[in-house]
Amino acid sequence: MPSFAPIFVFFLIIPLAEIWFLIKVGGVVGAGWTIFLVVFTAVVGAGLVRVQGLSTLNRIQQSMQQGQMPAMAMFEGLALFLAGALLLTPGFFTDTIGFSLLIPPLRRLMIKSILMKSVIKMRPGSDIKPGDGSVGDPKPLDGQWRRED
Repeated sequence: MPSFAPIFVFFLIIPLAEIWFLIKVGGVVGAGWTIFLVVFTAVVGAGLVRVQGLSTLNRIQQSMQQGQMPAMAMFEGLALFLAGALLLTPGFFTDTIGFSLLIPPLRRLMIKSILMKSVIKMRPGSDIKPGDGSVGDPKPLDGQWRRED
């Protein structure tokens, strides 16, 4: 059975945290300044995402022209897309996460951390053997196929 905890956090806890922060900031600086800050962070964030996104797109194109796989740049583009979505969402909590994704060394560190946690690691004595069609297997699989309409 799938865990619904991440969905619960995303759709309930984060909006509640945003509302709480907005109320606290509004109590300190006033409603007008709070609205201004929310709009200002969205505009500045969108501009920064645009600049860094175009730079990442150029790196992807250069890598592909050189015949290299632009894996890290593509993950950075995905992270920038997420940063843009978070920055356009009203609130200070999501803005903090979005702006942290705009810092290139921090963004790369987060991507590498996520990739390291998601890599499947083989244990000694596992059932997967070389030549059985697993990922990275140099031997092709032979077989027959037919089309069924």
